[in-house]
Amino acid sequence: MAKITIAENSLPPFKLDHITRLTDSTGIFQHATYGIPNYHEGYCLDDNARALLMAIMAYRQLNDETALGYIPTYLAYIRYAQNPDGTFRNFMAFNRNFLDDVGSEDAFGRAIWAIGYTVAYAPKDAYLRAAYELFIRAIPQFERLKSIRSIANTILGLCHYLHGQPADEGLMALTRKLSSRLYNAYETHRHDDWHWYESLLAYDNALLPLSMMRAGNLLNDKAFYEVGFESMAFLKKNTFKKEHLSIVGNAEWFKRNSIPSRFDQQPIDAMATVLLLQQVYRDTGNPDHMQAMYTAYRWFLGENDLQMSLYDAETGGCYDGLQANGVNRNQGAESTLAYLISHLAVQQTLDMRFDCALLKETDEDRNISSHRMAYPTA
Repeated sequence: MAKITIAENSLPPFKLDHITRLTDSTGIFQHATYGIPNYHEGYCLDDNARALLMAIMAYRQLNDETALGYIPTYLAYIRYAQNPDGTFRNFMAFNRNFLDDVGSEDAFGRAIWAIGYTVAYAPKDAYLRAAYELFIRAIPQFERLKSIRSIANTILGLCHYLHGQPADEGLMALTRKLSSRLYNAYETHRHDDWHWYESLLAYDNALLPLSMMRAGNLLNDKAFYEVGFESMAFLKKNTFKKEHLSIVGNAEWFKRNSIPSRFDQQPIDAMATVLLLQQVYRDTGNPDHMQAMYTAYRWFLGENDLQMSLYDAETGGCYDGLQANGVNRNQGAESTLAYLISHLAVQQTLDMRFDCALLKETDEDRNISSHRMAYPTA
């Protein structure tokens, strides 16, 4: 991979214009028609969870008051969606009627990731307490999860929750149990030419090694971490082509002993890749991983298979995918939030690099650096 110079001014300005356009008093609309909200498709838990994650990141890193104002809206949607048994409904119509009784396991896992992050880093005590109640109510559902992606997302939420509650031995044990399921899935499907958790690469792939590396760090478990690192290397080998990110397409995915689908490529996969490589850089300090993270981020800005930008600087939104014939011009919540979370992760890494330089200077600078490097990774 060629050396890439990363400069802070290489990132477009961070702005929430399109998020404001998509958000009302209920939550964030899941779809858009070009650059305007699509009321016909209503809301979903997945996107309100991602929006909560993004809003807390934006406020912590940038003191963005607009983001701060949206946190209770997204948190309230998640609270309203939770059933008494801890499960969640997912889809809500524009008239505020839910369209399902229980949402998918994937939606559950994404909600737990965001709720755990809120417990760890909520900017106000009232938000922390609300998130804590949601998290505790959901715990009985954790061991019932079957989907490996839901398990991975739940592990991410647990790692954030336990960051502030390290004495909770019960949840530490539960995190180990869930991580062992991913570990066992990996051992079952691993072959000399295939270092993965199932017989195909599908969607949100990078969250699987990310969750294993986080669990390995939290539990001080070398085996978990090594599985995460090895599967990260496999994913990177199969998705970085010609010095840019080439995401596995969702037409037929990438099955073992077959050819990977080239299109449609989804922004959530670019986001997951950015977060994974940010974690590897934080763990190793190897600048090659930072360069790879930046390369993954640049997928949004046109460094991809079609050399077309998915980020719309005019609206502040992100197009919904990379198709064989160009980009999907709709700018829904999932894609826009994927871009914004990726932007914040890269910005955070630039801050870390800057602070590491300061660390070599004065004691006063060292104190500043220690504070800024404590910013959470999503």
